[in-house]
Amino acid sequence: MKSDHVVIRIFYHVEPTHVRKQQSSFGDAMDRHRQKMEAETDENKKCQWAQKMDRWSNALREVADLKGKDANGRQEAALIEETVKDIFRRLHISSGFPLPQLIGMNNSIKFGTSWLKEASSHTTDILTILGMGGIGKTSLAKYVYTLHSHEFDTSCFIEDISRRCDGKYNGMIDVQKQLYDDISKPSSVQVHDVSIYTSKIESALARKKVFLVLDDIGSLDQLDALLGNKGLHPGSKVIITTTDAWLPRSCELFKLNGKLMHTKYFLDGLLETESQKLLCYHAFMCNDPKEGYEEASKKLVKYCEGHPMALKVLGRSLHNRDITYWEGYIDMLKKENNSPINNVLKMCFDSLPSDNDKELFKHISCFFVGMNIDVTVEILEACSLETRTGITNLIDKCLLSITWNKELAMHQLVQEMGRFMGTENVLGLTLDMGMLEKEKLHGSLELKTDALSKMDRLICYNSIMCKLMGLTRSFQKN
Repeated sequence: MKSDHVVIRIFYHVEPTHVRKQQSSFGDAMDRHRQKMEAETDENKKCQWAQKMDRWSNALREVADLKGKDANGRQEAALIEETVKDIFRRLHISSGFPLPQLIGMNNSIKFGTSWLKEASSHTTDILTILGMGGIGKTSLAKYVYTLHSHEFDTSCFIEDISRRCDGKYNGMIDVQKQLYDDISKPSSVQVHDVSIYTSKIESALARKKVFLVLDDIGSLDQLDALLGNKGLHPGSKVIITTTDAWLPRSCELFKLNGKLMHTKYFLDGLLETESQKLLCYHAFMCNDPKEGYEEASKKLVKYCEGHPMALKVLGRSLHNRDITYWEGYIDMLKKENNSPINNVLKMCFDSLPSDNDKELFKHISCFFVGMNIDVTVEILEACSLETRTGITNLIDKCLLSITWNKELAMHQLVQEMGRFMGTENVLGLTLDMGMLEKEKLHGSLELKTDALSKMDRLICYNSIMCKLMGLTRSFQKN
């Protein structure tokens, strides 16, 4: 009889051969059952006993041959942690992601799954997903990862790498730490050098078959720091998403001739039928336009040129709006001269219901992406910004999202738009205390604030508290 159950075999102070051959305590138990069987006077019951013992014996031999873990000579805490992670992977929990809903991307999903299944078990296989921002690269990689990460010894999905590294002193080290902790046993030793972390990652990648997703790689340095040049364990798979087709082929890892197979996949925009489904899903919660909206929907689909993010943002912005509002929105889009996605994002910002929401968007895009929502709310409320309805409005407009671990997230295109708005006035400064501490090692350091004295609306961002919890920040309004 077959079932969908998964057996995780753990030998806890038991020798595998004792299970397989029913020796030691297993043999003693079987002997007791055999004595009961032989003492049975009813032939039918005696036959049932014999059949049951045969099934037990076969089951013990079968389970002894399964791949599993041996507790002998190991710390129990480490074994328990490893087992829990294994269960999470098998239940598709390891990724921390719900399965994304991808409309119009069936062919891309089939390609990604086929690449993963058909790739060689003797080489390292790398798939580079290429395409413009907002085209669906991250969503596709996340879908494939969520479905198949449990099939590997270990797996890791690192999202938004370029944003996390750019402009942040310890950005790359933070990304490296996430990768190393996910694929190896976390270490309490603090590492403050990128090259040292790269060496540790190289050693970990060589030991076991892994499935990695490196999302939004923006530079060659990022790729080399995360993959190194020593090679990965045979059978490992890596998905890279980037807008730069040149990057993967130029990294150090690709110099290992014969040990690496590379595949490129260019993600194009959606077809017209698929675009309409995506727009209608967010605007009407169904696959087709509501009666009276057919022509307006057709115009918006044509305007977005198959760009999934533009379609999603438009649909969410126009949800529950009457046809007059739709037609006015279309007229305003036609007057803009920038790209469709930029125009859509700008109009989405302009349609926010209050100045508070617009200021909230700019604050978050400049300072709080990647931060805990509870800490962010506390800080912004202290700055006289209303967050309860404001954050909800930003989410409704697809300008903001909340990750599974309660961090604020924005698409890179959305964040860039927010950061370049209102640049004529300095609103805030971010102070990286980690960089200042490094400078102290080379001599005395003195901070002077006289240059800021006339900026009466400046918000000073202090990252010292980040070291206490990894979340807490403090803002002071001068």
